[in-house]
Amino acid sequence: MVATARTPGAPKAPVTARTKRIGERQEALAGLALVGVPMLLFLVLNIGSILYAMFISVWRWNVRTGPVEFKGLDNYTHVLSDPIFQSAVLNTLYYTVIWVPLTMTIGLFLAIIVNQKIRGQAFFRGAFYFPSIASSAAITTLWIFLVSPYGLFNEARGAFGFNPVFSALGFEPTQDWLGNYHTAMNSVIVLNAWTTSGTFMLFYLASLQAIPSEVYEAAAIDGAGAWRVLFEVTLPSLKPTIVFLVVTSSIAYLRIFDYVYAMTNGQGGPLDSPKPLVLMIFETAFKHFEMGYAATQTVILFAILLAISLFQLKVLKSR
Repeated sequence: MVATARTPGAPKAPVTARTKRIGERQEALAGLALVGVPMLLFLVLNIGSILYAMFISVWRWNVRTGPVEFKGLDNYTHVLSDPIFQSAVLNTLYYTVIWVPLTMTIGLFLAIIVNQKIRGQAFFRGAFYFPSIASSAAITTLWIFLVSPYGLFNEARGAFGFNPVFSALGFEPTQDWLGNYHTAMNSVIVLNAWTTSGTFMLFYLASLQAIPSEVYEAAAIDGAGAWRVLFEVTLPSLKPTIVFLVVTSSIAYLRIFDYVYAMTNGQGGPLDSPKPLVLMIFETAFKHFEMGYAATQTVILFAILLAISLFQLKVLKSR
């Protein structure tokens, strides 16, 4: 049998109901596959890991052989009464409570600046955002040199004559900002605010550019000043972005690890002052190899994250 080519311009074969059903079924299967694979990975890697951590947390767990001794709730009572764990939780909460408002304010300030029609607008946008995409290890190394006792910051404040002001606040001319118990945590907060405010700036900038110009024109006609426009026009329009940033940044930075680890060489800093909860979990699991105890700490961290997230969503939604 010899196949004959279809004559150009000849009408196509009619689409039957059966062919249409097959095409719709294939399309549906392709859609389910595209949705199902990520959902399966999410269930295994996220939900599954949480359930597995809950299972491990009630055992004394050997990294090679698995369960050694059933501990029940002993791990939880031990963790909750551990002063080092309590200190790590307080450090993490303090970090989040100070860092989130500070970074959101800086990000909004930068977004308002680069949203203006100024010369070099593209340059400033890139310059403000660059620390956010730079390597955390490289940024931390640079920061260590900046705030060391004879670093650029101490030298600059001495050159500009600010040392009397800092001395009145109790800071020495060669203050070791990372090596001092009272300033180590705040140094980490300032570093992270510097490196992540550019990301916040982008979110704010996208929302600012979505506000209709007619709104600002109407405010100008009504004689509203700059501060009134900010609080009565700009900030209410940015409410969805603010809610999103508050919730996501709080969740993300309750799990801070990299900057503190790189800055303290994995030791937790002076008297563990800047040690966050995730760094403590890392030490428990991979330095002391107490996997069951580390899993208990992880479950408690998950509970803290869940409670804070639900509280934030409820409060922000009501407002």
